[in-house]
Amino acid sequence: MSMYFHLRAVPPSALRNSATWFQRLFEDDWDTVRERIGRHREEVLDKLYGEFELLYSGIPPNHAPEGPRTHVVLGGRPVFPADSAVPPFLLLTAAQVTEVAAYLKSADFDDLWRHARTKLLRPYRASDAETELRGLFAATHRDLTAFYAQTAQYGDAVVKWLMT
Repeated sequence: MSMYFHLRAVPPSALRNSATWFQRLFEDDWDTVRERIGRHREEVLDKLYGEFELLYSGIPPNHAPEGPRTHVVLGGRPVFPADSAVPPFLLLTAAQVTEVAAYLKSADFDDLWRHARTKLLRPYRASDAETELRGLFAATHRDLTAFYAQTAQYGDAVVKWLMT
């Protein structure tokens, strides 16, 4: 089973406090999603999304104090679907998005990597895995920085959801 963690920019005026509305927000086909990714209106993380949380917060998910660094990946107000087996949606307000964008703009990727390196490399026993993994994290950091910067520039909120 493939898991993808979606982050989607949404104008605050379009938001509805409804899990059904949030679910419909993520029903687009992959061509539409790819087009939004190209315009920095959506980002998609694969099953490594928890490791990106570790990169930014420095500790496992849900253990860091609330703030911009913990909002990058798994932060936000949960909105629970009626089906309790489905993961909750996470909502970042436009103000929180602006804080995350500022944090990412000022974050030094080399420092982030240095602090999380040992934990991030632990599952990969091969000594040659670091170069490839570091490149993947650096590219995703650039993508997330661009996504949040553009979203903040538009004054939009972010809705997140783990899709399986």
